[in-house]
Amino acid sequence: MSEIITKVLPGFMELLPEEQIEFDRIKNIIATTYKQYGFTALDTPIIERSKTLLAKAGGETEKQIYCVENGNGAGVGNSDENGKTDLSLRFDLTVPLARYVAEHFNELSFPFRRCHISKVYRGERPQKGRFREFYQCDIDVIGKDKLSIRYDAEIPSIIYQLFKQLNFGKFTIRINNRKILNGLIDSLNIDTDKVEILRIIDKTEKVSRDDLVSQFKDQGLTNESVEKLLNFIDIEGPTSEVISKLKSLGINNALFLEGIEELATVTSMMVEMGVESDYFKIDLSIARGLDYYTGTVYETVLNDYPKIGSVCSGGRFDNLASYYTTEKLPGVGISIGLTRLFYQLREVGLITCTKKTIADIVIVPMDDSNIKTAFHTANCLRADGFNVDVLLEDLSVKKKFTYVRKKEASFTIVIGSEEEATSQLTIQYKTNGELKKESMTIDLISEFIKNHYYEVGN
Repeated sequence: MSEIITKVLPGFMELLPEEQIEFDRIKNIIATTYKQYGFTALDTPIIERSKTLLAKAGGETEKQIYCVENGNGAGVGNSDENGKTDLSLRFDLTVPLARYVAEHFNELSFPFRRCHISKVYRGERPQKGRFREFYQCDIDVIGKDKLSIRYDAEIPSIIYQLFKQLNFGKFTIRINNRKILNGLIDSLNIDTDKVEILRIIDKTEKVSRDDLVSQFKDQGLTNESVEKLLNFIDIEGPTSEVISKLKSLGINNALFLEGIEELATVTSMMVEMGVESDYFKIDLSIARGLDYYTGTVYETVLNDYPKIGSVCSGGRFDNLASYYTTEKLPGVGISIGLTRLFYQLREVGLITCTKKTIADIVIVPMDDSNIKTAFHTANCLRADGFNVDVLLEDLSVKKKFTYVRKKEASFTIVIGSEEEATSQLTIQYKTNGELKKESMTIDLISEFIKNHYYEVGN
């Protein structure tokens, strides 16, 4: 019998316990923040009909979709006339949201606010930092027929609060409006693919100025049009100054002017919602390559780690579910690719995974006669909100304390014959690197930990 390979497949993340604890801590902060803003946590099936997914997909995305097959390689269910399997794994959380809202339209209240934190699947080419299975953390607000521009300001206020809590250092929310970009391109009477021009603009930071000019000219742009685009991209400064410079360009395109007014409104309201002005800026090169963005767009970067790229992005779209319903459903939202972000934060040393156990307290009964007291103590502490690990294995004293040392829990409670005789349990903990011991009755331990040394939930 050949040896079975246990190594995880390329493009999939598998974490050690201390890494998983840190990953879950970050994920819980994201989920808690989303809920604090009234977003209902939902989930949708991992498997969708291929036609449902492909209605919105195209190009590289379609090539990356995982079809569901049985053991013989045949599609589960029937294949369509092109031979495509009729079931596939979801490749993002936006398409399932569109289907969900279309399906439950008459049962939902609008504006509809939902958060979704779950895994998605893409057939990415295996390479460092690229994943085939990864967590996305999304929020979206969906309107019926219309959606106030105020929500475009609320979204970055959530980004601000979230990344303040995550404490990855100083960050900048870069904001723009696709109407400004589309209006500018229309005003230049460019006879070429507008989406391709937007994609080139969106890659401004990743290429040299010469390459940027070359890419524009490859699209058939004149020298005059290229110069106007470059001058536009180069506009920067404080928010009010950028708005003023945009207005002074003298472009009378209605879409361009509408975009300026929306951008001015959103940035003003962001400040009213508590976003400090030095945590965001207007960046006219932000286009978000996906063509379904129609208004406000966002990208968030960590100032000290620009090579990581955007850690949170999204924007406004006119009609979420146009492929699935005749109802007009405008929306705005953001997404965090948590698996990729976690990997990159570890790579740059911004997060450390040092917590070896989720248990706050390890209880060590010294022999079988102490098991009952250990169970009773554990039940009392769990009822008070602590995570408790009781060591039940029959080990030597040395091995028991080796286990405790490796676990590195905040507190250890030892229960032996002396503790049983006096009803005084021994609690061990470290403070300033020094190991300390206290003896007290079970009814005092919980308050001792809470009030003096430990805050539950940390």
